[in-house]
Amino acid sequence: MGVLVVGSVALDSVRTPFGAVHDALGGSGTFFSVAASYFTDVALVAVVGDDFPKAGIDLLESRGVDMTGLTVEKGETFRWSGVYGYDLNDRDTIETRLNVFEGFKPQVPKGLLGSEFVFLANIIPALQSSVLDQVASPKLVACDTMNYYIEGYRDDLLDTIRRVDVMVLNDSECRELASEPNLIKASRAVLDMGPSTAIVKKGEHGALMFTRDSIFSAPAYPCESVFDPTGAGDSFAGGFMGHLAATGDTSEANIRRAVIYGTVMASFCVEKFSVEGMASLETADIERRFRMLKQVSHFEP
Repeated sequence: MGVLVVGSVALDSVRTPFGAVHDALGGSGTFFSVAASYFTDVALVAVVGDDFPKAGIDLLESRGVDMTGLTVEKGETFRWSGVYGYDLNDRDTIETRLNVFEGFKPQVPKGLLGSEFVFLANIIPALQSSVLDQVASPKLVACDTMNYYIEGYRDDLLDTIRRVDVMVLNDSECRELASEPNLIKASRAVLDMGPSTAIVKKGEHGALMFTRDSIFSAPAYPCESVFDPTGAGDSFAGGFMGHLAATGDTSEANIRRAVIYGTVMASFCVEKFSVEGMASLETADIERRFRMLKQVSHFEP
């Protein structure tokens, strides 16, 4: 069925205790697209500057990503730089330069207006809503956000959340959005805002999935080598939405499976810088980790 993603394509400069990269391919739309491309067709709506390297376009196209929604504007591409210490759950942002992304107004190409699966990556909430105004009648819409938008664009964000089926956010975002320190209560409060499902990413501690009647806990894949967690959440979302779009099945049982596939893609992402950990996988690699996660979380009743 394919999935439409609207997000950022950026150039990241990252330093961790294990190395550093400068102007590496990044952005929420990028990580999502590469991860999702292993499951289904992906169409990306984003903007870059005229300085964006051809190698970045080539990589996305090599994964079969539909780039008709990518706009090239005169100016510099969105750039972000950050530093991680040995606790890779925490990072310091050194610089954020929005550049052409500051004026981004997503326009969904005519041929994609009928997309059945839509992911609203981390952009201004009003722009997320503008995408929903354009698409016809998607089967499932999922949305991501960040603390900056929760604090500065709350009303617009709540308007968007009311229109989505799945809210994907990390534990600190969930607590702040709900104004509730207890994560279980906070997740329930997010469901009361409109979505039927809330997925809370907990980094190296896995993910929680909430519906109004159930809770599902997924472990993180036990990676022995973690180089760079940048983009792990977007890669999770790519695996999650990619599986749902590939199967067309939005039952709770399949959404649980999608959470595991998201976890698998995030595990590949963190093992190298940028999207290198996901750039040349085989289906067997993904399925092997899927089975491993089933094994490590299985127990007899």
